[in-house]
Amino acid sequence: MRRPLGGSDRGQVSVEFLGVLPLILLVLVLLWQFVLVGYTFTLAANSADKGARAATATLDGGPGACRAAAEDDLPASWREGASTSCGTEAGLWKATVRIKVPVLFPGAGNFPWTVTGTAGAAEEG
Repeated sequence: MRRPLGGSDRGQVSVEFLGVLPLILLVLVLLWQFVLVGYTFTLAANSADKGARAATATLDGGPGACRAAAEDDLPASWREGASTSCGTEAGLWKATVRIKVPVLFPGAGNFPWTVTGTAGAAEEG
């Protein structure tokens, strides 16, 4: 049996793994950031929906109830930099929630752009 000419290839897998590790970590970070962007879209839409439904309540409805319900539904980390607007349009209560997208971890920092969620609910008589 002949030995290969450059010596042994022991440890080659470890060296190759260390070479690819930064790429693997970069892909994981990007995937996590995309998850956060998607979750922010979900939070904005759900929060706007809750605000619009709260505005249609016959006893305690209106813009105040809309804003309170929309902001109460957001996690504390996403409330920073969030804005809510509520109003009526042709017998329909519309709620719009704008949330800044966090960078890697909620509360650590935000991207300069916002995600907008809009919902409407029919005004009850």
